Amino acid sequence: MKAPEMIEITHVDKWYGTFQVLKDCTTQVAKGEVVVVCGPSGSGKSTLIKCVNALEPFQKGDITVDGVRVTDPKISLPKLRARVGMVFQHFELFPHLSVLDNLCLAQQKVLGRGRDEAMAKGEALLKRVDLAAHARKFPGQLSGGQQQRVAIARALAMDPIAMLFDEPTSALDPEMINEVLDVMVELAREGMTMMVVTHEMGFARKVAHRVIFMDRGEIVEDSAKDAFFNTPHSDRAQQFLSKILVH
Repeated sequence: MKAPEMIEITHVDKWYGTFQVLKDCTTQVAKGEVVVVCGPSGSGKSTLIKCVNALEPFQKGDITVDGVRVTDPKISLPKLRARVGMVFQHFELFPHLSVLDNLCLAQQKVLGRGRDEAMAKGEALLKRVDLAAHARKFPGQLSGGQQQRVAIARALAMDPIAMLFDEPTSALDPEMINEVLDVMVELAREGMTMMVVTHEMGFARKVAHRVIFMDRGEIVEDSAKDAFFNTPHSDRAQQFLSKILVH
């Protein structure tokens, strides 16, 4: 039996002024599914996933998350964003707060958890991403890979129903990439619903169920992982793969 859709994107159009950045984008992500979104720079990948948790407004179409329309004026955007965790290219941690306090702040402010409960959750998640020893440090004292793992733990502290990743390894030194991807692979294997904008095709091959290929604001391909890598049907995707895959 097919899993229910967690994220549904239907005929979404978005403009920046007169420039159309998303053109009639339609796709869905089932509960527990991992979907990788790839394509050349400027193709609309990051904009698409930012529309999912209303970080970017869009002018036409519809997006629902777990049955709730993200454009519904009655929904609380902080609560929506707590349920749909987001990890950015740049870690977006609060530099003046300790690592543990970075994990506790939104739990207390948005979810209303007490300090002790938030700290216990934060400490457990830092242990999970192998950073328990760094709880009292400040973000600036950590490497880029460590900061990105803190950012993932911070998103998980909100008990999200889905996770969005916007090129989470592109700002990292090469030797730090795997430590972040390992955490993401583990999340995928545990059944977290994920949309991941990335150029890490090894990650896509390992854990993605589907691959969405975008170009010039359009979803050009939306297919099962093996079909995308072995028999992409568009010339544009074939060109992209020939440049990005190392043979």
